[in-house]
Amino acid sequence: MKIDCLVLGDYETNCYVLRSSDAAKDCLVMDPGLGSEELIGFLREQQIAPVAVVLTHGHIDHIAGLAALRRSFPGIKVFIHALDAEMLGKPVANLSGLMGSAFTAEPADVCVEDGDCIEQAGVRLQVLHTPGHTPGGLCLYSSAAGVVFTDDALFAESIGRTDFPGGSMSRLVRSIKEKLWVLPDETVVYPGHGPSTTIAREKAQNPFLQ
Repeated sequence: MKIDCLVLGDYETNCYVLRSSDAAKDCLVMDPGLGSEELIGFLREQQIAPVAVVLTHGHIDHIAGLAALRRSFPGIKVFIHALDAEMLGKPVANLSGLMGSAFTAEPADVCVEDGDCIEQAGVRLQVLHTPGHTPGGLCLYSSAAGVVFTDDALFAESIGRTDFPGGSMSRLVRSIKEKLWVLPDETVVYPGHGPSTTIAREKAQNPFLQ
């Protein structure tokens, strides 16, 4: 799997562009956040086209680029967990109302559940429902590539905020331990913000999960 990471917007959201190989021309985009111009410019420069977008949860810093991406690449298929689907159309729920600029997006094409597999652009990802940051937060695991994209659930030596509506610290900790700690220790973790890490490193060093 070819993984490119673009850090987008004032909240420095990690947007991932996934391809089956360096030569592939189709891609899957994960979390097109604020600063969509940079993402679209990258796709044009690399001469690759997204066939799907996966939203790991419904907060504005992860979904803000969705409308621009749909305009630039008509026909892309959008995935989100069923429990966060309504956030796309509700500025209060997606937190854009707190930023003084209400944002809404058209509904997702596919609502996924825990255990589902997303197969797009030659990339296969297993859906791991990890509520706690939001009710429908999800992580995406590729056993073939040995990587997991951990949304705003797990960061390098930190975890996601739980003080937003729908958040729960106890739920988030339980989600991480039940869904992520069972992955192989060498699994590389690609979080929604900040640097990559590994499952083993977070088991040993993450102060929120000891």
